[in-house]
Amino acid sequence: MASYEVVFKRSVAKDLRRLPKRDVAKILERLQALSTEPRLPGVEKLSGNSKYRLRQGVYRILFEIQDRRLVIVVVKVSHRREAYR
Repeated sequence: MASYEVVFKRSVAKDLRRLPKRDVAKILERLQALSTEPRLPGVEKLSGNSKYRLRQGVYRILFEIQDRRLVIVVVKVSHRREAYR
């Protein structure tokens, strides 16, 4: 199976700078796992949207999967209370 490329929107870098470093490391590990299989157990498609969600502790990773180009675009990483706004 082909490997997906993980691409971040510019705003995600800003989101990650606000988080504790140990949490950022765990989030990046989860994203690395997505590059081999983008629809891991725990990944859920958001209703009424083309985005997917992945939980990492109290944080949510929102991303889009572009199967034709083999790209995962990370749209947002934030605390669960703010993730869907």
